[in-house]
Amino acid sequence: MDISAAYQLVGTYRGAAEICGTTHKTVKRVIERTEAGQERPVREPRPSNYESVRTLVADAVRAGRGRVSAKRLLPKARLEGYAGSDRNFRRLVAQEKRRFRREQGHGRRPAVWSPGEHLVIDWGVIAGVHVFCAVLAWSRVRFVRFAADEKQATTLAMLAECFEVIGGAPKVVLADRMNCLKGGVVANRVVPTPEYVRFATHYRFRPDFCEAIDPQSKGLVENLVGYGKDDLLRPLLLEHALQVSAAVDESVVVAEVLGDLPAANQRAAAWCAQVNANVHSETCAVPDARLEAERELLSALPSLRPSIGPPPVTRKVDKLSTIRLGSARYSVPTVLRGTRVAVLVDGPRVLILDPGTGQVHAEHPLVAPGEASILDEHYGGPRPTAPVRAIRPRTRAEKDFCDLGPAAEAFIVGAAAAGHTRLGPELAELNTLTAAHGQVAMVAALERAAAFGRWKAADVRSILAAGAGTPHPRDAGDALVIDLPSAAGRSLAEYAPVPSHTEARRESTGSRSDSQPSGEAVSS
Repeated sequence: MDISAAYQLVGTYRGAAEICGTTHKTVKRVIERTEAGQERPVREPRPSNYESVRTLVADAVRAGRGRVSAKRLLPKARLEGYAGSDRNFRRLVAQEKRRFRREQGHGRRPAVWSPGEHLVIDWGVIAGVHVFCAVLAWSRVRFVRFAADEKQATTLAMLAECFEVIGGAPKVVLADRMNCLKGGVVANRVVPTPEYVRFATHYRFRPDFCEAIDPQSKGLVENLVGYGKDDLLRPLLLEHALQVSAAVDESVVVAEVLGDLPAANQRAAAWCAQVNANVHSETCAVPDARLEAERELLSALPSLRPSIGPPPVTRKVDKLSTIRLGSARYSVPTVLRGTRVAVLVDGPRVLILDPGTGQVHAEHPLVAPGEASILDEHYGGPRPTAPVRAIRPRTRAEKDFCDLGPAAEAFIVGAAAAGHTRLGPELAELNTLTAAHGQVAMVAALERAAAFGRWKAADVRSILAAGAGTPHPRDAGDALVIDLPSAAGRSLAEYAPVPSHTEARRESTGSRSDSQPSGEAVSS
């Protein structure tokens, strides 16, 4: 109730004060001012303690495009004479930021997409694994793939694969100002790179770019980037971490994923097929079903597919059945020795192709300079554990001795390993022993000498002189295992000693004398 009305109602200052919730002095002052015909005085606003630095804050907010914080501006304000609290200064910075956004911000309207018109693309990354995302705006068909980098060749290859998947090319491809596609900016107009322009001309679409620092203009694909990271990439990294070890470094897990990008992209394709078959929350329709209707409005794919990235280099296969690339060696099948092959680096893979037909002869992981990637199937089998040093006789004595067969070769190998330096001069004497005793006896003597480690010609002569009656030690054979027969058990009473005949007769006589009475007892 108004103070004047309350006073007219009760007639006392204290009663009106009790009704209005104030003091009687205030009621008296109001009534006297009303009776005198005076108006209510207007209180002049008290200036805030931060008004002296408002211009400083406004200039800083405008220079920082509304991104500057109060924490960074407070020391400058202190130097300009601000003595208020931190809380009041934060209020000032918040006011100036709101004013800047009202003046500089521009209103937005929801996008209305047309069929076959826009494809929106973007990149995301987690721990070195890059995610390429694309959304066909009207049908909401999503495309996600993994890559090791965000280079121009990789981006164009991803775009080409996306066009193949959706079955056509849209009218416009909208991207942010990614450096791999941006050649420069003139008066806020993005100039695409010549390679991107040639690619767009080949597929007959118009490249378009968003405003700088304006992710809201392509929020359609920004949501897909976050969705792909959380629902596809993070579970993939976690599975590889569990397979390797729980305490393994993250870089090792990333290397595992990047080392097998085809398998990761197969999983990404399966994930895209799953999400594109579900009802979209925004359109309340299945993206695959809308794509069937939108595909009729997409530009047809060109009959000739463009060659993206640097052309393959040519290398000649050397005598080792390898080629060199980046100071590293890569093996090829031995039938290609002396021929020329094309070498293409596809991310973490090295493909060795036929220059004419494009047939893949070999596929290797990319290795560091100075290393080698050798596949055993290119050489007909695994590498031997030890190098083979074949016996190749040259002189007449060596050839005559090696004619004895494997026993002679084994004797030469053993003598060389034992360091018998007189083996060469003694071959003539060994050949003489062969002529004297025959090949059969000589082979047996060489085998016995090799078994006992006797490498001199005199030792072989002694073995031949001993004849055939010498023992031939053999290695221990298998253990002889015999099943023992089972015996029936007996009680301990059966093991008691049996008394002899004398003891038995003595015992029987004593028992009879104990049973008859004595002569004295009978006579009495």
